[in-house]
Order: sequence, then structure tokens, then C-alpha cells
Amino acid sequence: MLGSAVQFSAQSSSAFLMRHTDPDYSAAYVVLETDAEDGLQGCGLTFTLGRGTEVVVCAVNALAHHVLHKDLGDIVGNFRGFYRELTSDGQLRWIGPEKGVVHLATAAILNAVWDLWAKREGKPLWKLLVDMDPRMLLSCIDFRYITDVLTEEDALEILQNGQVGKKEREDQMLTQGYPAYTTSCAWLGYSDDLLKQLCTAALEDGWTRFKVKVGADLEDDIRRCRLIRAMIGPEKILMMDANQRWEVPEAVERMSQLAEFKPLWIEEPTSPDDILGHAAISKALVPLGIGVATGEQCHNRVIFKQLLQANAVQFLQIDSCRLGSVNEILSVLLMAKKFGIPVCPHAGGVGLCELVQHLIIFDYISVSASLDNRMCEYVDHLHEHFKYPVQIKQASYVPPKDAGYSSEMKEDSVRKHQYPDGEVWQKLLAAQEN
Repeated sequence: MLGSAVQFSAQSSSAFLMRHTDPDYSAAYVVLETDAEDGLQGCGLTFTLGRGTEVVVCAVNALAHHVLHKDLGDIVGNFRGFYRELTSDGQLRWIGPEKGVVHLATAAILNAVWDLWAKREGKPLWKLLVDMDPRMLLSCIDFRYITDVLTEEDALEILQNGQVGKKEREDQMLTQGYPAYTTSCAWLGYSDDLLKQLCTAALEDGWTRFKVKVGADLEDDIRRCRLIRAMIGPEKILMMDANQRWEVPEAVERMSQLAEFKPLWIEEPTSPDDILGHAAISKALVPLGIGVATGEQCHNRVIFKQLLQANAVQFLQIDSCRLGSVNEILSVLLMAKKFGIPVCPHAGGVGLCELVQHLIIFDYISVSASLDNRMCEYVDHLHEHFKYPVQIKQASYVPPKDAGYSSEMKEDSVRKHQYPDGEVWQKLLAAQEN
């Protein structure tokens, strides 16, 4: 029985910030708890970069009344309706809709609900999803605005087809894990010596897929890409990430000059909202064998739908906090399957690796059934703050075994980093005053 009224704990009204040198990583952290005797808590977060986290927390509080005092069984029993209730709050929808701060807050709340549900079922989230009946999965998805490319009937057929070989794929994940790539070696601003040091260590650890940041200065990009390609050799996979730095024609020109390093993709070459711009870049780069990847800042399923319709991407990058949690991500995974586009999630900061591992393992087992050109980002920062940190073995994500969404943070980390009263912030604020 899934009974018990859901209650917010104190953390839901506080921003939880953690810092990293480049960039500052932060999170708005939500904890849901029930009045049941088992004392289970559902923990959810939304990833941010620092300033603005307090705005997301305000949005969480503005949405809190939709979840307070509701029965967990009622929520998951009509999860589509609950998702729509959160995203269709008329006045808050005006400052969205389904995008920006309000949608980030929606994700934090829903991530906590999914964590609570998985813990109540005693399963890691990926296993909860894998074991779920296809029709139950579909009942969690809001198909509004995407039925021109994916109907509920289409989605049911995909999930039913995914039942074939599912047990074998699950066993494969449990023994081999899901392939990962590293972004930690080649951030912009790293010296050549540091880049070499990190690349050497990564190669020794068995990494075969590497991503390098580009876009600031062409000559610098060429030098750094030449260095990393020489270190990893011609057989290993290299990706590039421009973080939205270029105009459309500039992106085509720059990638033509970087094509000699054989990148698999260029990530976020221009504005994440420019669907036709991505389509133009994609078309121009096809002869060079370079794909276009984007998604970490795509607002919602409708943007993903249009990217797929426009043949604007060869790699889709979902984000576990940008979209409206698992509910909306399910719709994007299903659309990607229908269009035959691999999903390679964004996981670039605090908590994102912990969350997205569940989604991509589920995608392989139950939806895509393929590992061709598929991999999940890994960044090796700040995992020590989580109770159930991600595990990487032989450059692959090891499927989590603990119940939940792996989103629960250590109480000591939350206490020390809570803004503005935590120990870390008290020291930072005192230093600023002096």
C-alpha cells in the first residue's frame, strides 16, 4: 500500500549550494517525507550554477501546495494528472510555460517524488521503471503537444517491442555497466600540463571516450585538440563542446577547421533555442562526418520534438533537472527511439551523474535496446556529498543497487552548505565583508 500523506521538510525552503572552481556547481534540494512510521524520505534536486538558486527555491515554495498533504498512492496512481497539475498552474505557467525557473523547480519536486516512490517499492529507480508495466509507464507521461510525432499508441508499441530481450539486456547492464565518457580532462582554462596529466590518468583508468571544450579561440582550440588527439590516439572517441559560443555560420566555419581531429560530435554549437540553426549546422557538417549534439538546456519535450522533426541533431542529450523529471524524460526517450537518434545524457555537475545513470540504463533495457553510438557523460566532481554516489568501473556506469533515485545527500553536507546559514557560506560571507 502506497498510503501516507506527503509532507515537506525544512530543506525544501533552503537553497543548497556547493562550489567548484569551474564553474560553481549548486543545487536546490527538496526533501519529501510521509507521516508513515517507516520514516522514508524522497530527495530531489535541481542543478544550477550558483546565483539564481535562491530563485529556484522560491519557485519550489510556490509549487509546494500541489504536493503537500497528498497521498503518495494517489500521486503515482494518476501521475500524468499530477504532472499536469504542477505544470498547468495558471499564474505560474505564465512565467514558463514548462521552461526556466518554474520548470527547474518542478523537476526538483518530481525528482523527490520518484525517489520516494522507488524507496517505497524497495528498488533503484532504473529497476522500478524496467519492471513497470508499459501501460503504467505511459500513465506517467503527458503527451500534450507531441502527438503529431508520438501518440500514446506509438509509445505503447515501442515499450512492448522493448520487452523482447529485456532480461538479457538487464543482465548485461548488471555485469558490464553502461558506457561512459569523461569531460573532466579538458575544460577551458586548463593548462596544457594539467590536460596532459588528466588525460594520462584517464587512459590508465581505461577511458576510451573523451570530450574537449572549444569555442574561445580558434588557435587555442586547434592546439588543445591536437594535443589531446595525440595523447588518446586515432582509435579513441573524441567529442567537442562549444557551450553555445558561436553564430550559425561561425559554427560551420570553426568545425570545418577542427574536422581534422575527427570529432564524433559538436555539442551546443549555437543557441539551444535555435532549432533551424542547429538544422543548418547539422546539414553542413554531414559531409565532414561530424554530428550535432544538444539538449542539456532544451526547455521541454516540445523543443526536443522539433529538433528531431528538423533533423537538427544526431545525438540527443537529456538533462535530469532541466526537463520535468522522469515523467517528461520518458516522452523524450520514446521520441528519440521513434526517430532513431541515440540518447547521450548530460551529466556535468553535482547530482546529475547520480540521477541520469538510472534513466540511461532504463533506456537501454526497455526502450532503445542499442548501445550503438551511445554513451553517458561522467564528471568526477562532488560525488562525495551523496549517500549513494555513482560508481564507475572500466569507464562504465555500474547500475545502482540501493533503493531510490540516488539523489539523497549526506546530512552533514546539506548542513554545512545550506545557504546562507551553513558553515561554508558563513565563512564565505564573512570573508566578503572583510
